[in-house]
Amino acid sequence: MKNTIEERGVCGFGGCSIGVTNAAPGKGAPAERRQMHDLTIVSDVICPWCFLAKKNLDKALELTDPKLPVEITWRPFELNPTMPKGGIDRREYRSKKFGSWARSQVLDAQVAEAGARAGITFRHDLMARTPNTLQAHRLIWLAGEKGLQDGVVEALFRAYFTEGRDVSETSVLIEIAARAGIDKEHASAFLSGTVGTDEVRFEAQTAMSRGISGVPTFILDGEAIFSGALKPDLMAVRLREAVFAHEKQ
Repeated sequence: MKNTIEERGVCGFGGCSIGVTNAAPGKGAPAERRQMHDLTIVSDVICPWCFLAKKNLDKALELTDPKLPVEITWRPFELNPTMPKGGIDRREYRSKKFGSWARSQVLDAQVAEAGARAGITFRHDLMARTPNTLQAHRLIWLAGEKGLQDGVVEALFRAYFTEGRDVSETSVLIEIAARAGIDKEHASAFLSGTVGTDEVRFEAQTAMSRGISGVPTFILDGEAIFSGALKPDLMAVRLREAVFAHEKQ
């Protein structure tokens, strides 16, 4: 089979970029045993490539036959750990980060093009602020405690990238929580408190201490297996190979 060039994107402290990975997709070896494996995705809710990776992961899992025995957990990474609580005007922030607003728009166009191929309509024109994401990560942590992470993560990505909403605002987070199945009053009380804050910060610091500097990063049973928004077919191959390798151990 001919090699294909897979486009992938990663976000780090210096910004988001596109790279290329040469790979030869194949069926890989089927899992002989159906033990469950922990698949962790380290991400930030304002990382566009993390949103793309989620959509590609959903498609990748549909491509695997038999279905891969993985349990998915989303872990926090703060691309802007020193971001003020109220966030920063997006144009001002990105102009400083990338040298000019024009350069920022070029990067946004690259993201929009990749998003269109994945079925995502990025609305950069609606994004007024770059938010602090700690509260959003706390909500993801709470959702994990209740087995509702997938819906919350998806809703946070959509709120920011396709609706231009400020995902640091409590009202927005409560609405997302309620739609995902978390009691509205419980979500409100949780977000007004501090429960989960230490856990989120510890998990984010743990990711950095493990050398993770770009997201999304995929970890299977504690071992980092790849980073980036790999296309669904290649992602399916990488996941299948990783599961098979772990089941042989």
